Amino acid sequence: MVSPLFQVKGLSRSFGKFQAVNPIDFNINGTEIIILTGPNGAGKTTLLHCLSGLLRPTSGYVLVEGYDLYRDDVEAKQRMAFVPDVPRFYQELTTWEHLRFICLAFEILQGWEARAEAILIEFGLWESRDMYPRQLSRGMRLKLGICMALIRPFQMLLMDEPTSALDMESVRLVCEKLSALRSNGCGILLTSHDISMVEALNGKCWQMEHGQVISS
Repeated sequence: MVSPLFQVKGLSRSFGKFQAVNPIDFNINGTEIIILTGPNGAGKTTLLHCLSGLLRPTSGYVLVEGYDLYRDDVEAKQRMAFVPDVPRFYQELTTWEHLRFICLAFEILQGWEARAEAILIEFGLWESRDMYPRQLSRGMRLKLGICMALIRPFQMLLMDEPTSALDMESVRLVCEKLSALRSNGCGILLTSHDISMVEALNGKCWQMEHGQVISS
């Protein structure tokens, strides 16, 4: 029996007496796209931060292709990419240098220039390749965060509101990229207030309220 690509068991997160994420169990297989919707404050971002390893949960665990995210973090994170709603950058690196840094970190430098050029052109950032993050608009910074994820290999992709600051053409491109990733066997979990993405991606819609996934 083949194990799920992404397994979440008993995961919860509290801040003092406030329960931000209630205990939750779910699996995501390769070729699945899950769109997590819900009102502001429902716990979606906190959940994704726990699932990505940025925030340690109060209880539970996450397995990525069988590797425990909190005990085998290097192996797990090699197989997973995360695009936050507000990506973080090194202010002293240019757009181009950020992509080189990612390729260097994941030891995929061979042919990286061609891959970087292609993805920057696709996302309309080629003319901004020598600019620093502080010089980019919010939408451009979000696109750079997406490029940094897509330039490296992974099996599981997490995205927090990936189209929140994008124009319609960029939204279309992101949907195309996600559909291609699914066809190649990747699992995808993203949060979005845009219900139309569910139809565009032909994905499953889960709803989160008060720290609990109430429907799937």
